[in-house]
Amino acid sequence: MTASVELDRHARGAAARPTPLGPAALSAPLTEAVETLQARIRAGGPLRIEGHGSKHFYGGELKGETLSTRALHGVLAYEPSELYVTAAAGTSLAELEATLADQGQHLAFEPPRFSDGSLGTGTVGGMVAAGLSGPARSTAGAVRDHVLGLSMINGRGELLHFGGTVMKNVAGYDVSRLMAGAMGVLGLMVQVTLKVLPRPVASTTLRFELPQDQALLQMNRWGGLPLPISATAWWDGALVVRLSGADAAVRAAMQRMGGDLIPAAMADPFWRGLRDQDDEFFIGARRAVQGGASMWRIGVPATAPAMSLHGEQLIEWGGAQRWVVTPMAPAQLRDTVASVGGHATLFRARDKTSGVFSPLSVPLARIHRELKAQFDPEGRFNPGRLYPDL
Repeated sequence: MTASVELDRHARGAAARPTPLGPAALSAPLTEAVETLQARIRAGGPLRIEGHGSKHFYGGELKGETLSTRALHGVLAYEPSELYVTAAAGTSLAELEATLADQGQHLAFEPPRFSDGSLGTGTVGGMVAAGLSGPARSTAGAVRDHVLGLSMINGRGELLHFGGTVMKNVAGYDVSRLMAGAMGVLGLMVQVTLKVLPRPVASTTLRFELPQDQALLQMNRWGGLPLPISATAWWDGALVVRLSGADAAVRAAMQRMGGDLIPAAMADPFWRGLRDQDDEFFIGARRAVQGGASMWRIGVPATAPAMSLHGEQLIEWGGAQRWVVTPMAPAQLRDTVASVGGHATLFRARDKTSGVFSPLSVPLARIHRELKAQFDPEGRFNPGRLYPDL
């Protein structure tokens, strides 16, 4: 799902104006850093929000002076028994995940950790702002489904808070999840509360030699069965399926599905590479982009048939997410994707003049502009990162 679609999905849940918070509502270690950031925002001028800079390649052109979140650092609250964690927006994903791993827990949506950044492989704020999920998204849910609450600074320099620490508290203003995929155009996240889950007890990977059309049919058949499938990936004639859950359920599924068992020593690096986009397909894609091709991230219904797209494809999420590296003209590719009910995001490219995210309808464009006007009336945050006029 594109960043713009994520934003549209929750736009109607956001009302006119929230109530600004006082400093007492913020975690004490962040107070001084927040006050410094508020002063910088109130000083005016366009600002480019940056954590590690690991997703500079994603979205529209970078504009404005850098507004760093790195002073917003640390795991601020963690209740393993309650399945939630609160972390400052500039906290590295590596630090957060290490904390969760000590308690046998994880971020079930498997956010990618990109190696593009000069300062690290991603932060909590950048993870939410980009709204990107990894191989388990089709079964575990997206980033937005795991955001319980957050604090943010709007374009007026006001500190605001939304949501809570449990899902039943996420009512009224739906800004917590509205921020997922908004590319930072609405405000600067200060701290985020996330739902966490236990790591699965057992996991195994199976491999099937299938052409694309048969692989799509098989993934759809399995999708209607009570199987503990946590991730799928098809590329170059091979369908790879990860089973995760209780040991008995995983073993029963293996016997029912068949296929070739992939040893954990090979499977684990494969899924990590797919999650972090540094496996063979994505490395080749980045090289192709340097040569003038474009890399597209395509969201379609899982039941959509194989598409005639010139170039190399990788399919995830039971058929719902498809990557293609192609020299096709953007308009031609988007028309092809739209014909099966999908949308296409220009994920990596040297030329982004055609627009990164799918064009909005007139009503949705109006909603975007009105939201931007409410949260960032002077247009200071990440101008043009989502759409040219946002």
